[in-house]
Amino acid sequence: MPQTYRTVQRDLLEANGLSPEQLARSLSLIGSHYVDYADIYCQRTAFESWHLEEGMVKSGSFQIDQGVGVRAVSGEKTAFAYADSLNEESINRSAQAVRVIGAAGAAGSVKAAVPAGGLQVHTTQNPIAGLDSAAKVALLNKVEALAKAADPRIVQVMAGLTCEYDLVYIARLDGRHAADIRPMVRLNVTVIAKQGERREQGSAGGGGRYGLDYFDESRVAQYVNAAVKQALTNLESRPAPAGAMKVVLGNGWPGVLLHEAVGHGLEGDFNRKQTSAFAGRIGERVAAKGVTVVDQGDIADRRGSLNIDDEGNETRRTVLIEDGILTGYMQDETNARLMGVPVTGNGRRESYSAAPMPRMTNTFMENGVYDPEEIIASVDKGIYAVNFGGGQVDITSGKFVFSASEAWWVENGKLQYPVKGATIIGNGPEVLKYVSMTGNDSALDTGVGVCGKEGQSVPVGVGQPTLRIDEGLVVGGSEV
Repeated sequence: MPQTYRTVQRDLLEANGLSPEQLARSLSLIGSHYVDYADIYCQRTAFESWHLEEGMVKSGSFQIDQGVGVRAVSGEKTAFAYADSLNEESINRSAQAVRVIGAAGAAGSVKAAVPAGGLQVHTTQNPIAGLDSAAKVALLNKVEALAKAADPRIVQVMAGLTCEYDLVYIARLDGRHAADIRPMVRLNVTVIAKQGERREQGSAGGGGRYGLDYFDESRVAQYVNAAVKQALTNLESRPAPAGAMKVVLGNGWPGVLLHEAVGHGLEGDFNRKQTSAFAGRIGERVAAKGVTVVDQGDIADRRGSLNIDDEGNETRRTVLIEDGILTGYMQDETNARLMGVPVTGNGRRESYSAAPMPRMTNTFMENGVYDPEEIIASVDKGIYAVNFGGGQVDITSGKFVFSASEAWWVENGKLQYPVKGATIIGNGPEVLKYVSMTGNDSALDTGVGVCGKEGQSVPVGVGQPTLRIDEGLVVGGSEV
């Protein structure tokens, strides 16, 4: 029996008077009706956060939440119930409620719990216990001191530190039981720079499934320097031009555009329901040659990585677009069964109080052959978007809009000056067809991604190499 399984069984199930055998008996209540699938999802989450502003730690919080979600699936219908109490009574009550989705008459039986294996792609240590409160406050104070010392124009520093320790146990009607321990840490830095009457902001940060020792001196300095550089760059920015033009996207976090504009459209539920612009297009060319897009949930220690998904399936590498050809979608149990394809380990939920659905993990574009400097040097006139802020996408049409938090005007192959207020507008399924140069510097983001879908938020990773896109994008700015 894997160590993670034993630890979760002890600290989550037995601590609440539960056992794998009891969960199997609760599932048999659902199995007394005809259903295609059912599971019980037990979870305990400890969360701690600290926030520094104006030279002092202004807030700190700690909370523990635990509960259970019970689901039954029959055809395309799903019944789901949850309780914020974790005991046999609440589980059986939820099981009785969801089994009504299936027709009565199937022979119920208690299936013995069979612990699933599972990968081990990240640590299982509890980051909350990694440093005491004084050390966590000292870490935030160090962030402020470094930022203030970096440049006299830095007039305000805000920093936040969050730690999470998540235990999950999944029991399925088919007898498979799986468990996971999911730590998460994140450090955010935001600075305000002032020059004359002008103020500009810069932000940076990161994290992943690590202990707090991840934030060593060099990494903290890296985040601070990146935030300061962005703020000072924006102090020199001019109004962004507007119109259709060539756009170069930086590597790493700008992959959030790929995530929103393309990634959601490649999730199984949208394609099964024929609401995605990619529905029914497997085997077709949907991007330029050289464009390969992957979702991979088993990359070591990444923010979007999981040992198992929220249905107990191992995560994996799934090629979605290969050399421009659409090759697959991301699948959970329900949509894979209805579409007659294998699951891909992409069944995810925000917590025990939400039903799972197909979601991204770490979604990125693979390397091309061009040096990033060569790509910029090839642009006669256009925008180089180094970093992005927020964005929106319409899954059905694929249309998106993103705001650039750092961007440059490029002319005659050289960066001329930073620009402010640039928004990138386009159509996801179309824009990948106009990728003319793909860099050899593919990278994932530093560990800050949060993905929203149908009211649920989950941690994700995004990434890409430097890209040159010749058509299909319009830059919205203040100058024409």
